[in-house]
Amino acid sequence: MATPTTGNRGNDLRTGMSAGATGHIENAADKARDAARTAVETARDAAAGVVDRAKDVAGNVAGSARDMAGNVADRARNVAGNVADTARDWATGAVDAVKGSDVVNKAEDYAAEAWETGSRYFQEHNFKDMADDVAGVIRRNPIPALLVGVGLGFILARSLRS
Repeated sequence: MATPTTGNRGNDLRTGMSAGATGHIENAADKARDAARTAVETARDAAAGVVDRAKDVAGNVAGSARDMAGNVADRARNVAGNVADTARDWATGAVDAVKGSDVVNKAEDYAAEAWETGSRYFQEHNFKDMADDVAGVIRRNPIPALLVGVGLGFILARSLRS
């Protein structure tokens, strides 16, 4: 009878694998590990590229938005300046048109004359004379005086309530 040999072959016989099969499995495992490492590195590189590209796009969008905001602000500033210039021109034209007007000159003369007359009246008359004059105006114009009194009462009541 033959004696069985000892060593790896004995273990391989018990497990049912030959030395060649074990080598193939280890080789396949190494290839799978290498493939996984390569896939991870490829994915990492791709992700880094996507992140870099996203940063570039975001920077470009932010720059474009900043430029557009600046352009809008400049345009708004120009429009506001044009409106102000137009309003100034219209106001100047209106002042110039009214300045030489007879109506304005007459109103100015009338106001100056009324001021002088009122000043003289207050200097020349005492309180009793003024009260008699107001009573005479009320007797001659009762309805307008009543309306003026109601209006003044309404204004006084509103100002005291506030």
